[in-house]
Amino acid sequence: MNFFISILNNRKVLLNLIRSDFKNRYLGNHLGIVWAFIQPLVMIAVYWFVFTYGLRTGKVDDAPFLIWLMAGLVPWFLLNDAILSASRAILDQSFLVKKIVFEVKLLPIIKIGSAVMVNIAFWIFLLVCLLAYGYYPNLMWVQVIYFVICIISFTLSLSLLLSSLMVFMQDIAQVVNIFLQILFWATPIMWNQKLIPHKLIWIIKLNPFAYIIDGVRDALIYKLPFWVHYNTTIYFWVVTVFIFFIGNKVFNNLRPHFADVL
Repeated sequence: MNFFISILNNRKVLLNLIRSDFKNRYLGNHLGIVWAFIQPLVMIAVYWFVFTYGLRTGKVDDAPFLIWLMAGLVPWFLLNDAILSASRAILDQSFLVKKIVFEVKLLPIIKIGSAVMVNIAFWIFLLVCLLAYGYYPNLMWVQVIYFVICIISFTLSLSLLLSSLMVFMQDIAQVVNIFLQILFWATPIMWNQKLIPHKLIWIIKLNPFAYIIDGVRDALIYKLPFWVHYNTTIYFWVVTVFIFFIGNKVFNNLRPHFADVL
C-alpha cells in the first residue's frame, strides 16, 4: 500500500518527469519523436506485405489480416518498449538516485508512462484502420483501456525486479532483449493459435502476454468481453501480483546499495 500511496503523493512530479522523458527520448534527432513511429510502422508494413503477398495469408477468422495483425502488434509495441525502458530506469536516471531526495521505486513508472504516450499514436492509427475496414466503435472497445492497465501493471511488476538487478548485473539488459525476441514469436502475434493442436494450447495460455494480445483482438474484432476467459484472467492477475511481490521484495533489499554501485 505504501507504494501506491507514494504514487498518489508524487503524481504531479511523476507527470512532469514523464513529459520530460518523453521529450528527451529523441532529443538531438532532426525528426525528433517521429523516429518513435517510423520503425514500428515500417515493421507493420513489412509483415503485412510478406504475409499477405509472400505467404498468401488471407483473412483470419473472417477478419482482414492487416487488422488482425495490428491488433496484436500495437499492444506488443507497448509491452516491448515499456519493459526495455523500465528495466533500465535506475541506470538511466541515476542522478535521481544519488543527488535528489526521490522515491527511487517510482522511476520505472516514468519510463512506462513515456512508453504509453508514444503508444497512443499507434492506437489512433489502429482505430483509423478499423474504421476504414468497416469496424465501428462499440462498448467492447472500451476494454482496450483495461488491457492497457494490464500491460502497465505487468510491466511495473517486472520492472521492479529487473531494474534493481540491472544496477548490479548490466548483462541482464542483453538477456531481456533476447527473451523478448523469443517471446515475440512464442506469443500468437504473427500466427493463429487455432492452428496449434488442442493438447498444446495450455502452453500458450501460460504466457501472460498471450492473454493481452488475445484480449485486445477479442475486444476490437470479435466483440467479446474479457470475462469470457475468466480462467486466464485470474491466472494473469495471480502471476502479475506474484511478480510484483517478488520484485518489491528484491527492490527493497537492494535499494540501500544503489548509490554505492552507481
